[in-house]
Amino acid sequence: MDQDPVATNPGLYRVVFENERVRVLEYTDQPGEKTVEHSHPDSVMITLSSFRRRLSAHGREADVELPSGLARWLPAQSHSGENTGDTETHTIFVELKEAAPGRESAEEPLGPAPS
Repeated sequence: MDQDPVATNPGLYRVVFENERVRVLEYTDQPGEKTVEHSHPDSVMITLSSFRRRLSAHGREADVELPSGLARWLPAQSHSGENTGDTETHTIFVELKEAAPGRESAEEPLGPAPS
């Protein structure tokens, strides 16, 4: 996973804080906007707005609808996305710089983990 979202989608992601253990990104988009494929390490996603998105990766798709004010675990993954709703997407990602030990999965996750 080496497709940094700040580099692949610079108009949508921005770094708001970084140190040796975490990086914090802010993400905003408008209805109909799309991202190109990018990668996230294990992260905590905090929704600042309610939104609907379609995430795509490796021939799979997932429709996600999340309310404002939610914190969700986002397992490491690569995907592209599209704002399929009628509101802006506004989120914060707290990316962990150290991967969890021993996690092995047959298939890469797509989207946030269920609460």
